[in-house]
Amino acid sequence: MKRVVITGVGAVSACGIGAGALTDAALGGISGVRPVTFPAIQPQRVGTAAALSDETLAEVAENAGGNRMRDPVADYALMAAREAAAQAGISRDDGGDRCGVMIGSGFGGGKTLDDNYLSFGRDRNMRLDPMSVPKIMNNAAASWVSIEFGATGPVYCTATACSSASQSIGLAFQLLRSGAIDRCFAGGAEACLVNGVFRVWELLRVMTATMNRPFSRDRNGMTLGEGAGILVMETLESAKARGADILCELVGYGTNSDAGDLLRPNPERAAACMNIALSDAGLTPSDVGYVNAHGTGTVANDVTEATALRTVFGEELTGLSVSSTKPIHGHALGAAGALELITTIGALRAQIAPPTINFNEIDPKIGFDPVSNTACPVETRAMMSNSLAFGGINASLIVARV
Repeated sequence: MKRVVITGVGAVSACGIGAGALTDAALGGISGVRPVTFPAIQPQRVGTAAALSDETLAEVAENAGGNRMRDPVADYALMAAREAAAQAGISRDDGGDRCGVMIGSGFGGGKTLDDNYLSFGRDRNMRLDPMSVPKIMNNAAASWVSIEFGATGPVYCTATACSSASQSIGLAFQLLRSGAIDRCFAGGAEACLVNGVFRVWELLRVMTATMNRPFSRDRNGMTLGEGAGILVMETLESAKARGADILCELVGYGTNSDAGDLLRPNPERAAACMNIALSDAGLTPSDVGYVNAHGTGTVANDVTEATALRTVFGEELTGLSVSSTKPIHGHALGAAGALELITTIGALRAQIAPPTINFNEIDPKIGFDPVSNTACPVETRAMMSNSLAFGGINASLIVARV
């Protein structure tokens, strides 16, 4: 099997344009959460989200907008892919049949869909956007990145809720390791902060109306986010042949399903997923020095993940750095796993564990103290990133220093 490395990363998030903006915010504990207003769903119960700033939206519009066949979700993916490609030194000449694209999305073209619902359902307008279908389809972001870089190899869109990006990265990892392709754009994109999507999340009663506080005793829900995270992944041979700078190596991937409740997570299956990733990487729990937890800040998720972490790491959990960066960039759903893996790569390279901001008090049901409010130094070769999705779909990724 071939070794797989990461040579470029790109991000669009509430923290700004660029992977550097995301990583700096995560390590510095600077939140991108801001007030949001959705005119069609007044009154709102929840008034904040990790939405892209006006400055970020303007930059996206200037550099990737203007195509009437694209929803913002594809614009975000293109912006992130261009950054990742520039860092990796990839151009259209590196596309072709040996280059794939794997980009997950939970909602696809959310803005286009929402605009159509309001126009037709509320205003009874029959003249809808004729380009709605290619804008709404989940695979649009992946297809546009494929077109941009001439990637004529396999193109996939994984739509597995909050695990979409992580499973896309994992699928790319498996194809690269098998030798089926030489390089791949992989990650996730989401543009879901629109009237209808926000309202249905409000109705689920899982979003906080105050602050997102993962693992804290007083946590009361998650904060939605959006954006895109794209990685350039390639075989070690490909990277060396191009003389590319290597950011890290992807060494392990685990995925499984709960086959149980659609919304309530299962700690045994989450633990099994982490163990699959460790086995795949040929590592023991003691080899991992930091875990970027799924850590949504809901009561059920955080207890489930904490139980799973205790099962996997046992006594090692006491000295393990664990945090959730979702209070920084929000829960970006189909893009979450990519944004969090990019953050984890930044943490690995800096040898710093990012904090769980807004943390107040240890929850006895959690049973451990996460890295709280301030980043801390770590010395480790390997770090893990977890995604635990609605539908009972779990994914764990492990990156290591080369």
